[in-house]
Amino acid sequence: MVQQYIGASITRKEDERFLTGRATFVDDVKLPGMVHATFVRSPHAHARIVAIDTAAALAMPGVVAVFTYDDIASLAKPIPVRLYPLPSLEPFLQYPLAQDKVRYVGDPVAIVIADSRYVAEDALDVIDVTYEPLQAVVDIEESLRDEIIIHEAPGTNLAAHYVVSTGDIDQAFRDAEYTRKERFKTNRHTGNPLETRGMVVAYDSGELTVWGATKVPHFNREVLSSLLDFPEEKMHFIEGDVGGGFGIRGEFYPEDFLVPFAAIRLGRPVKWTEDRLEHLIAANHSRDILCDIEIAMKKDGTILGIRAQVYGDMGGYIRTHGSLVPASTAGLLMGPYNVPAYECGVHCVITNKTGVGTFRAPGRYESCFIRERLLDMAAADLGIDPAELRFKNLIQPSQMPYNAGRTRADGDTIFDSGNYPQALTRALDEIGYAETNPKRWVDDAGRYHGIGIATYVKNTGRGPFEGARIVISGTGDVAVYLGITTMGQGHETTMAQICADSLGVSMEAVTIYHGNTDYIPFGGGTYGSRGTVMGGNAVHLACQNMKERILSLASTYLDTEPANLVLQTGEIFRKGAEHGPALLSLGEVAGLAENAGSDEEDSGTLEITAYFEADQLTFSYGSHAAHVAVDPETGKIEIIRYVVVEDIGRAINPLMVHGQAVGGAAQGIGATLLEELVYDDSGQLLAGSFMDYLLPTSTDVPPIESIVLEEAPSPLNPLGVKGAGEGGIVATGATLANAVSNALAPLGVQITQLPLSPSFIVKLLSS
Repeated sequence: MVQQYIGASITRKEDERFLTGRATFVDDVKLPGMVHATFVRSPHAHARIVAIDTAAALAMPGVVAVFTYDDIASLAKPIPVRLYPLPSLEPFLQYPLAQDKVRYVGDPVAIVIADSRYVAEDALDVIDVTYEPLQAVVDIEESLRDEIIIHEAPGTNLAAHYVVSTGDIDQAFRDAEYTRKERFKTNRHTGNPLETRGMVVAYDSGELTVWGATKVPHFNREVLSSLLDFPEEKMHFIEGDVGGGFGIRGEFYPEDFLVPFAAIRLGRPVKWTEDRLEHLIAANHSRDILCDIEIAMKKDGTILGIRAQVYGDMGGYIRTHGSLVPASTAGLLMGPYNVPAYECGVHCVITNKTGVGTFRAPGRYESCFIRERLLDMAAADLGIDPAELRFKNLIQPSQMPYNAGRTRADGDTIFDSGNYPQALTRALDEIGYAETNPKRWVDDAGRYHGIGIATYVKNTGRGPFEGARIVISGTGDVAVYLGITTMGQGHETTMAQICADSLGVSMEAVTIYHGNTDYIPFGGGTYGSRGTVMGGNAVHLACQNMKERILSLASTYLDTEPANLVLQTGEIFRKGAEHGPALLSLGEVAGLAENAGSDEEDSGTLEITAYFEADQLTFSYGSHAAHVAVDPETGKIEIIRYVVVEDIGRAINPLMVHGQAVGGAAQGIGATLLEELVYDDSGQLLAGSFMDYLLPTSTDVPPIESIVLEEAPSPLNPLGVKGAGEGGIVATGATLANAVSNALAPLGVQITQLPLSPSFIVKLLSS
């Protein structure tokens, strides 16, 4: 019997505890003597701190402590960048508490510890902070004038600037028969997981345990060790169950230093749970990109070159993602097309807003919107069908692997495999593109209908490594310990599928453990659609090594060669006699390992740790298509149909890939049509609750038609997989903007910014 767990749509193993209420989230952690933390946050976007009076709060019954910058001064260091660091970013990093100046509404000024959250919240009202308000800067272009300096030491608000290029861009524009230049802007918004950030920290006998770590616990443990000057081996980060992440949760924030600091100082467990207002003003925002872009083409639609300037609004501080959002926008601005010449300047601009980090497909959503809108505009100018224009320029399968050139500061962009025209063809077929002629019309209710398409490529599977540890017990049960974490992706199921097939055991025998830094010494974490590419291949590699060891032990015992034996469904058979009686069970082999433990080269247990390493990215790709109807009187957009086609190389569990695509598309629809973190001129956030920050509901999102292709397995890893977590969101902004522009073209409307809110559409139609 040949096992085929990989590729099967198996329902999620972890769902039983979620559906029966047995999951343990960080707020479920309750420890004896536990106290609660809240934070004094700046009400000003830009101000000097003149004085802080904590006496009244400390006098309140139940208040245990109040810590300000002076209390942490001996340990105060800036929170380091995790991804896309640049030397010029260093002066703009954030310290755990504001020292003499605040730079956004929500900047933490003090931490209050009390016996209950209620008392801690009440104490916030009596802490007297004297501020000297300063003029705020909330606009990129205004900030670049450096008339108001947000960080005095560097003397500028431009935290970083660099240029990436490939080919001869000047020659491309000299040879052009057609050019077009446009300015595009994406809206600032953020991920809103059902469970907000939170942590519980206990300090006991020189050991520090942190519950609530997500995403990159090994990295965060290393950072906390450095900031606290505390031995890393004495720290234990435990993930627990997580109610969503989306790139927002799990980075190292000021609170990730302050709560452990308080626990150590007080010698008591400390809990902090973020409320929704805190999340909207303090957790990472994202997007907020301004881009000036110009394209050079022949009259037949052949692209000759693209040049652009990308400006990223980074907020008041550079956070752990460094320059990632604008850098990633520039990195894939060319998309899946043959672009002989490309040049892009990247600018990281400081403003008095909340700091920016990643949100599902950071930079990729933005670059897709910018590029695909420009292509539709060019197609209209040249009288070419938008789909035909794309087919003319798409990279062909015969060109793979394709080196797109130096589009990133850290090296070339190399697409590993793909059939981009096939994905676009499938999306067009599903939406009925050829039969819809013309592509726009007006219905009996006066609504304008239109079709929009967009195609994308998305880098996934960032290295450099990921690990997995496998232990087999005397009962034949298989325990797999992961270096990656999970925030709802279903790793307990997919990793068990990989292990079962790769090792040759029943899936029921496999248990997946994750989210604890004690399980495995090193781990890269879960972000950027790397979980299955890196973690899955680490499991596969560990299983291959384990199988080799199992067959070696069994062959010695049976006095034969390993090549004569087969491990199947957790038992050892003689090769060619797999349907006959088993020679050994997996539990019996574990016993052989224990007996062999006297050998100084053998640990005495059936245990293997393996690390999968990768120095190249895998690239998933696909196309989206949408049919919309726009009411010109109200500006309301109805999505009639939405199609997502993506190729991820190989689907470990198609059912869960479908779920990721649907969830990503729904999230992208909300981001494109509704969500925006609006600031006024003084830097006050005007969308600080769900009354003002609108999330999509079932009435906004149609049934998502998801098609998963496996036509181009990656040659860069044994499983042939590519990341699948972000393909559903990447092209939503582009596709919907193209569909709305297509529908409203008779009225002279062209979309160049997001979100496509009803008020914005009405404003466009009335201008």
